[in-house]
Formats: sequence, C-alpha cells, structure tokens
Amino acid sequence: MNSPILNKIGAVFVPVSDIERSKEWYCRLLGLPLDDEILFGHLFVIPMDGPAIVLDSKIFTMESVLNTPLFHLNTNDIDAAYDFVKQSGAEILTDIEHDHWFNFRDPDGNVLMICRS
Repeated sequence: MNSPILNKIGAVFVPVSDIERSKEWYCRLLGLPLDDEILFGHLFVIPMDGPAIVLDSKIFTMESVLNTPLFHLNTNDIDAAYDFVKQSGAEILTDIEHDHWFNFRDPDGNVLMICRS
C-alpha cells in the first residue's frame, strides 16, 4: 500500500519560554540574521539547510523541555564549535566525545547536540 505521507521531516519543534530571547540566541548560535519575524506571537521558524527548527513558546512547560537531543547540528570543525558554544555561555553537558560530538543546553534547558559531519 502506498502511503500519502512523505518520508521527509519538515520541521522540529523546540519548546521555549521566551520567543524573543530564543530567536536571538538561536540566530546568534547559527550565525543567522534576525530578519525573519515571529509568527502569531509565539512561533519563530529558523531557516535551515534541511528541516526547519520551529521555536514555539506556546508549547513550553517545564515538562516539555527536551532532556535528550531530538536532532543534532552539524559542524566541520568540532573543536571550534565547542569553543564557540562554550564562549557563548551555554551550559556544556559533555566534553567532545570520540572526537565527534558534544551536548549542551539552550537558555531554557533543552539539550542540543553538535556533531562533526
């Protein structure tokens, strides 16, 4: 049977408590301009090379905070990425593991991962 559902992720939702603060933090982390607007007062879509990341303050609760990474961001230079995230003031959760990845938290406590591509 053919499925009408595509095997393609369109977006990943990240619960955030303050949409303005999160927009600025994620755009700074990813080196993106702050040009795009917040939608409906609670959504910010981060344009990505692949599935979008949707920051959503309407779905935020302490129970919705991501305690394990649902995705990872890529880097060509894991050491530079680690130093950049560390200098940003983010809470680093792991050292660089196996010369390949590390975890850290966004301002709301969501766990994110960066992996060497």
